[in-house]
Order: sequence, then structure tokens, then C-alpha cells
Amino acid sequence: MADHDLVIRGGTVHDGLGSAPRIADVAVTDGLIVAVGDVPGRGAREIDASGKIVTPGFVDIHTHYDGQVTWEDRLAPSSGHGVTTVVMGNCGVGFAPCRPHQREMLVELMEGVEDIPEVVMVDGLPWNWESFPDYLDALGERQLDIDIAAQIPHSALRIYVMGERAVRREAPTAEDLKQMRALVAEGIEAGAFGVTTSRNMMHRTKAGELAPSLHSDVDELCALMDGLVDADAGVFQIIPAPDGDAGTEFDVLRTVAEHGGRPLSFTLLDVAGQPGGGWQHMLKGLEQAAVDGVEMRGQVAPRPVGMFFGLDLSLHLFSAHPSYKAIAHLTLSERVKRMRDPAFRAQLLSEQPEDSNPVTLTLIGAFRATCPWGDTPQYEPTRADRMEARAAAAGQPLEDYAYDLLLGDEGRAVFYLPAANYSNGNLDSVREMLGHPNTVMGLADGGAHYGLICDASFPTYLLQRWVRDARDEQRIPLPLAIAELTSKAAATVGMTDRGRIAPGYKADINIIDFNALTLHVPRVAYDLPAGGKRMQQVADGYVATIVSGEITYQDGKHTGALPGRLVRRTDARPLERAA
Repeated sequence: MADHDLVIRGGTVHDGLGSAPRIADVAVTDGLIVAVGDVPGRGAREIDASGKIVTPGFVDIHTHYDGQVTWEDRLAPSSGHGVTTVVMGNCGVGFAPCRPHQREMLVELMEGVEDIPEVVMVDGLPWNWESFPDYLDALGERQLDIDIAAQIPHSALRIYVMGERAVRREAPTAEDLKQMRALVAEGIEAGAFGVTTSRNMMHRTKAGELAPSLHSDVDELCALMDGLVDADAGVFQIIPAPDGDAGTEFDVLRTVAEHGGRPLSFTLLDVAGQPGGGWQHMLKGLEQAAVDGVEMRGQVAPRPVGMFFGLDLSLHLFSAHPSYKAIAHLTLSERVKRMRDPAFRAQLLSEQPEDSNPVTLTLIGAFRATCPWGDTPQYEPTRADRMEARAAAAGQPLEDYAYDLLLGDEGRAVFYLPAANYSNGNLDSVREMLGHPNTVMGLADGGAHYGLICDASFPTYLLQRWVRDARDEQRIPLPLAIAELTSKAAATVGMTDRGRIAPGYKADINIIDFNALTLHVPRVAYDLPAGGKRMQQVADGYVATIVSGEITYQDGKHTGALPGRLVRRTDARPLERAA
């Protein structure tokens, strides 16, 4: 008879706290780690991890699976990169609370802010909730490949309380603020991990209307914080205005954090030309806040926050040209055939882009700085790699040059734009922000930006780029990188039952062939509701991923196991540790 459900033998175990690794066995019983060291007992199932590293499952605190989790049982791409817990509802957008007549407003908002096609949401969302506690109850019925946790989104909350007034940029009344405060407390008490909002002016509906949260002043943000105070729990997550003065933005963040005394987590980016000292000012502000006892943490992306362009994706150089809009509904092969027609080409190249959303036009204009990809990811391109430079070297106008390349690989060619975190053409600023005591790796955005961004692979990239392949002077020690992905991330949102390899902790575990870790180029899959498309990015090197003691992935393949569940805030408290 077996002594344990699972025993992992002889791996190099990283505890998730940054301690030096050790060769050890790990025993799992009833979904918990019960022993780490020399385990004499046998497991009903055993895995030989010799020569592999054994880590806690990764915790991704910035995702947007709020919709996907209601229609799918696998949270890809994140679950293919060692992630065993995701936190949703970031950036102030989500689907609850929501009255039946407000659903279209939230769908339009999510379509614009997070690039999720309307038809996917209309076809996929069951809408079997109204209040935020209702939403959690609906999620509680789901069986998934990984665990999920939710936060309360400000824009949805504002629409729920204010209706059309929220969309019309009206200021809330005292009664509105009172209701928002009470609903935040209600959501936290029901199991949410925090409340989220955004000041990013790029967050708009597809038609160009600003997200409701962007109209909010500090008093409204403080009312949300008061809801956390009333519940005596939860984290406040916010995206400051990336083009706003860094000093002014940080003052807002600190004012909100000081107002309630609850932890505050915010997006920290290197944005080219940001006034007020940019990310350096904010990093110094974090250091001073820590000295003053104000709990604040910046979420840092480990590479450029990049965007992909292509005929089979959401945007490309010609996606707003009238002639292209007229064929956008066709299949990819049909569009490619039409674009190869010389008359169509001449007509399209004679046009200018037209769109009501200024953000869309800005992104299309940025195509000139994209880099065409082949079979290998190239996240750190040089200026000579840019489309405008390539076109100039070829002696062609950008439009003519891009037209031909877009038709490459039968229209499947992809082009990468390194946006934020790459202002100097390198990742030096990222390295300075990463691993800082007052920052945490985040911003992977899984579940959103289906046809524009594919950053759910951040965990794999961190280990590959900053640990294994980095220059000596920039290398992050492996134990510290794993802590960044596990215990540090979990602590940021108040999860204390996971993120460690130690007796009594939840048995969320990765077994990784560290030297084999390899990221592949994202590919488009038409596997969303209503035939919607998204980018999927896979990686080699993950030998096994384990959730609650069950093996969910082996060598990148799903085993069929669905042990993942909703994690309520009250469920993620310290457990009684095994001896």
C-alpha cells in the first residue's frame, strides 16, 4: 500500500524563498506537501526528477481570464508556462458586478481595453451572475487546470452603481461613493483579493470612448480603498497614467495607499519620454514609502511590453484602410488572394487609415518600428531590424515594403513592436527594476489581448533570459528568480498557502529541465467561442506541472486532470503545517 499519493525523487529543490537549492525528495498527500528531504515511503505515483529543478507552482498576479474562465477549463497560455494560480480582474475591467441591461457596456469595454472580440464574449459568457458574490459563486462551480482568484474591477463597479452616468464621465455623488465602498467590502468578504482600477488613457472601448475608471478623481479612489479598510483585507491594484507626470502619478498612488493603509500594487514601466523622472522617480518613491511604513509594490514586466502585428492578428499597417476594412471579414486565405491582386494593391496603397479610436491609429502608426519575426523569438531587436530601416535599406517606401512582407507565409507573418521597457533599445532599465525589494514580476496579461499581445510566457522568459542566458553582471540568481515567481508573487496579493516547497503548503509544483527551456514564436489558433482567434505560445522544458497534488501537464501535454478551483481570499490563509 502506498504511503503517499505522489513522491518526486531526487530533484534539485528550490523552496521558493530564495534559499540555496538542495537535492531532495518531495512527498505529497491529499493535495499538500507533507515531506521534503529523504522520503522512505512509497508513492502511489513517483516521478524521477534527477537532473531537473523542482519549484513551487508559479503565481501570476496580473491576468484577465475573467471571461475565459467561464467558457474553458484550460487557462492557456499561462498553464503552459508553469503557472498554477492566476489572479484576474486587473486594470479595473471585468464582468461583475453587472445588471442584465449593462452587459453590452462591459463587453464593449473589454473588447477595446483587452482586445477580446465581441462575438467571443457574446457567445461564450453565460452571465449567470449579477453581484460580485454571485460571480464568485459561478466561478466556484468551475473545474480547471489551474487555480483562479478574482479582484473587483472599478469600471464594472462604477457602471453597476452609476449606469449611463459612469459612461458619460459624470462625477459620482456622495451616495454613489457610499455604494461603491459597500460593494467593495461585500466583494472582499465574499472572497475577492482586492479592487483594481486604471488611469491609462489608452484604455478605451473599440470606438474610442474612455474606460469609466479614467474619469475618477482621488476621492473616488479613496472610497474604493475604504471598502478594503471596512473588510480589513485586500490589495488595491492600479495602473497609473503611463504618459502622465511620474511625480504627479506617484503622489496619487501614495495618497491612496496612505489613506487606507492597505497594500497597493501598481504597474511600473519604463515609458519613453515620461515626464517627472519616469520609472526612476517611482522606484525612489517606493523606497521612501518602505522607509515610511507605507506598503506599496511595483509590478514589473521582464521584457518589453510588446505588441504583435499581422494579417491574422488584430492590427497591421493597413487594418484601418477603407479597402482593407471591406475585406476584413473574409478568411485569411481569401484576404491574401485579394491582396495579391495588383488593382486591389494599388487602390489600398493610395488610401489613408481611418478610425474613430485615436489609440488604434497610434498603434497602426507604430508599425514602422516593428521587427519581422522568423522561427525564433527576437524580443530585443536593434534599430536596423525595424521595418522603416529595412524598407529604407531596400530602397522602397514603407507601405510597399510592408505590403509584400505581410503576405509572407500565406499571411501568417508576424511583426513585433517592443513598446514600453525598451526606451534605450535595451533592457537595462528592466534589470534595475527586476528583483528590487519593492517590486514583483507581473503584468503577463494572460486571457486578454488575444490578437495583439502574448506575454503570458513571462515566467519562462524570466528564467531563460535573466537567469540562464544573461551576462554575468546582469544574471539573476536562480533561487531569487523562482522566489519572484512564487512566494513573492503570492505574498503580494495575500496568498499564504502556496508559493513554497515545504511541509503543509499546497502541492502546486513544477519539475523543469532548466537547460531545455525554450520559448517558441506565438501562433494563431481559432479555438475561442464563435471561432474566435488568439495567439498561443508554447515552451519546451516543463517536464511536469502539478496542481493540488495532481499532474496536470507532462512534457507540455495536458493530462486531462482539472484540479484547479476558485481560491477565495479566506481559503488562502496559512494552513496547519505538517510535521
